[in-house]
Amino acid sequence: MSVMMAIGLVGCGGSGEEQSTIVPEPPVVTYPAFTDITAAGGETTTYDANNSGHGFSTPAPNLTENELALHLEGDVNFEASFTTAPNTAHPALDGLGPVFNNADCNSCHQRDGRNSTPFLAANETRVKLGSAAGIFLRISKAPDEVCTQGTLENNYCAPIAVPDFGGQLFHRGVLKARSDWESNAFVGQADVYLSYERSEISYADGKVVQLKKPLFDVENPYDAPGETKQSANITSNLLQDDVLMGWRNGMPVFGLGLLEAIPEADILANTDENDTNGDGISGRANWVFDAIKARDGVAHPVSLGRFGWKANTPSVRVQSLGALRGDIGITNPLFPDESIAGTSLHDAYLTRTGFVDTGSDENGEPEADEAFSDAVTFYAETLAVPARRNVTNSNVREGARLFEHLNCTGCHVASFTTKTAGDIGGVPMSDSLKGQVIYPFTDMLLHDMGDELADGRADFLANGNEWRTRPLWGIGLTQTVNPQAGFLHDGRAATLEEAILWHGGEAKNSQQAFMVLTLAEREQVIAFLMSL
Repeated sequence: MSVMMAIGLVGCGGSGEEQSTIVPEPPVVTYPAFTDITAAGGETTTYDANNSGHGFSTPAPNLTENELALHLEGDVNFEASFTTAPNTAHPALDGLGPVFNNADCNSCHQRDGRNSTPFLAANETRVKLGSAAGIFLRISKAPDEVCTQGTLENNYCAPIAVPDFGGQLFHRGVLKARSDWESNAFVGQADVYLSYERSEISYADGKVVQLKKPLFDVENPYDAPGETKQSANITSNLLQDDVLMGWRNGMPVFGLGLLEAIPEADILANTDENDTNGDGISGRANWVFDAIKARDGVAHPVSLGRFGWKANTPSVRVQSLGALRGDIGITNPLFPDESIAGTSLHDAYLTRTGFVDTGSDENGEPEADEAFSDAVTFYAETLAVPARRNVTNSNVREGARLFEHLNCTGCHVASFTTKTAGDIGGVPMSDSLKGQVIYPFTDMLLHDMGDELADGRADFLANGNEWRTRPLWGIGLTQTVNPQAGFLHDGRAATLEEAILWHGGEAKNSQQAFMVLTLAEREQVIAFLMSL
């Protein structure tokens, strides 16, 4: 029988009559369309990433010969360490700082993935961030009121710079960066210390998961050496109560050109600011200042935010060259001024050192030239996406079904198709990125993730609780590439399970549904994520 099975039984009571019991056939199990997909990046997918510590570092296989040469040039630039001393062989590597967070791109994006999470030794209660730290702090002044509409008149809701500090806290400095350099050699704008607040969460089946939340102390600012938040009379601009601080980890850099090539209309089609479908999820777009449009004289230089933890940058070029100037202190054609230009720290440094580091080379040009900037940007645009693995495994397949059942796809949208023509970052995009069917598992939108993950710091239209949905492609290789990498914006989650358990706000329903799964089902969800 096609739908029901009839099983003949001999009736009880000696009647001798045969009775029929109808037993339903098992229900048909259906799986999401993405279950069997391996080519996560379309034709840019690499199948050489399995169990490789360099699984995120492969050039897209569909690059032309000339594009591959440019990509490899950018690879060298990405890994190069910058210095303060003149480098006649590689002049573009001059000009580190004078304050910075790291001396090279790779320190924050180790092997093109996530940076290492700082660990505390058994006898330590906190650790000072130094050269090994890939985490940094965004800073801004609290606005007088919530900014909900970005316009030219209100600077598009851009974060308000902290007077005499700027928008990012630089914990490292070159020699003589500070006036008190003899006692604070190689210290930047301030010292930053990391500690952890520990907690635990229990499932109904008795399993207990230990969680940790990073806490940061900022001390010894250059404008008031030795001061802390506990000082009796705080004078530093940095330590005022209305200064907001948000912690940021470096992100993986593969597949970025594909994300920029997603048509804007396709991203906006998933916005649901008023939750009209009633699923508790309200994706919002962030509209941000675009330095490329401003350079080109566009009257209202605003674009859709696509990159950064709060979708606060519009393109790979702005993100890459902004980090080159901000994180490392290397000026470039898009950002020709030092990140701390005009501050007391910079003015005093120039006077003290005889105006040696002015952010320009001997010809008055930025420290990184156009060729260097183009190559390092193209490198970040054209790294291959690792293929999915183990897609035929039964646990992976069941995990894919549960991932959709839990409505994780409400934010982690599985697939897009990139545009077939046009520019990215103000230049024509590579043919390698055109018309690709990709599976990044992100909607590229902002979502309220709850108070526990909030940093309280607005960034353009993103409020203090909102974060851009992280792409999940390649996430299963994260700790193969870097065993010390953590997850989430501040690296607090040591495992994917911990990352899920931190989800709140719009993701709370999915998190709670995950918690009532059986242990075997939870492991299947993790198996699916590890296959990405």
